[in-house]
Amino acid sequence: MTPATLETLYQAAMTLPEGDRAALAERLLDSLTTAMPSQLHPAWREEVSRRAAEIDAGEIKPIPWEEVRRLAWEMLDEEGIASDG
Repeated sequence: MTPATLETLYQAAMTLPEGDRAALAERLLDSLTTAMPSQLHPAWREEVSRRAAEIDAGEIKPIPWEEVRRLAWEMLDEEGIASDG
């Protein structure tokens, strides 16, 4: 059997349902032996915490990434910035 490459593993994982991909990602993160240092500036950490609290309290409703991406492309298209290739 040939050893799998990162790309072949990624492609195989992308065929899984979203819940299975999330479980796989969690298992992979749990397998890391060294803690990943936060790359966030303390001010951003505070902002993320504030926004998470707003979501938890039901004060705001998050927008799914697919919707944000669609809206961003629409805005770029309206400005004539988006390209087809």
